[in-house]
Amino acid sequence: MDDLVPPTSGAALQSLYPDSLTYRVEEPVALGMDSGASLAPMTIAYQTYGALNAERSNALLVCHALTGDQHVANLHPVTGRPGWWETMVGPGRPFDTDRFFVICPNVLGGCMGSTGPASLNPETGEPYGLGFPVVTIADMVRAQALLIDHLGIDTLFCVAGGSMGGMQVLQWAAAYPDRVFAALPIATAARHSSQNIAFGEVGRQAVMADPDWRGGRYLVEGTRPSKGLAVARMAAHITYLSESALHRRFGRNLQDRAARTFSFDADFQIESYLRHQGRIFVDRFDPNSYLYLTRAMDYFDLAAEFGGSLANAFQNSPTRFCVVSFTSDWLFPTSDSRAIVRALNAGAASVSFVEIETDKGHDAFLLDVPELLETTKGFIDSAARARGIA
Repeated sequence: MDDLVPPTSGAALQSLYPDSLTYRVEEPVALGMDSGASLAPMTIAYQTYGALNAERSNALLVCHALTGDQHVANLHPVTGRPGWWETMVGPGRPFDTDRFFVICPNVLGGCMGSTGPASLNPETGEPYGLGFPVVTIADMVRAQALLIDHLGIDTLFCVAGGSMGGMQVLQWAAAYPDRVFAALPIATAARHSSQNIAFGEVGRQAVMADPDWRGGRYLVEGTRPSKGLAVARMAAHITYLSESALHRRFGRNLQDRAARTFSFDADFQIESYLRHQGRIFVDRFDPNSYLYLTRAMDYFDLAAEFGGSLANAFQNSPTRFCVVSFTSDWLFPTSDSRAIVRALNAGAASVSFVEIETDKGHDAFLLDVPELLETTKGFIDSAARARGIA
């Protein structure tokens, strides 16, 4: 480690010195992982909002998506931008921090303080890189369960999240049904589709094709595959939107010019927008974490854990569910949500389902969509009354 240049900014710094609360699991306790690896020591970085009540019955766990992190409702320490779900979390919001104790952990394999490929391997003193064990959604949830145990919470009032966060919600409800009173999976699926695996592979190949990736050892060798990660982000970002939203926002409008340049500059506004998204992403995200988290999503297949039957995952579940999808989401289409609802019905679970009409695509769960706010607030308020939370 003596030859390494200590990080001074961005995700590399946050991976080692997070601006967050942290919980460290020390040996002899270790996290058993689906790959067969055993991970210890291990750190989970997390943020909390609001206060835990005397009965410890008002804890609401928010699970973040692929490129999210624990900074759900506070200024981000790297970008300085507002939290990624401030439409949902805060006083008077659906996840009302005057009523609920909101917890948001950075997932295992992430890069904002939870143990991941940018963390130091205690056996070598260098960043894990590709020496870090491959992570699954179930591994993430097991790590979160250790954090919830540490906080002294037996049962979570609600577990909520969208996209990869929604996968974690489903995993929580299936693995720990007696610890989840209510579950709110949004814009998600019980398994990653072949199309989504393909998109993930394109992103991974973009990162690994960058000569500065150095076989995953870029932190040790003082390089950074920024170009490859930016391209991966650009490609993925297209999947988060819809054609109608792109047309409405950008059309074929030119970017700061009156005519085409007959070059490969960013002539169109959409080109400029995607390049901007790529540039701002590389400062706050670790390239190897991108590889690991996209692979975790690819491996997710909840039915496979229960004999190939998704209904078995929720058989007689005591958890109450609200499943939400969006009409223009082609990354996780409504058919994925309907499959979850059918399995919940077959398992005799309590479930409501809402498909929201919007042209904002997959990212609608992050945006100010009035029907989403109304739906989630109604579900949370109803569950709170059943839970006896004022």
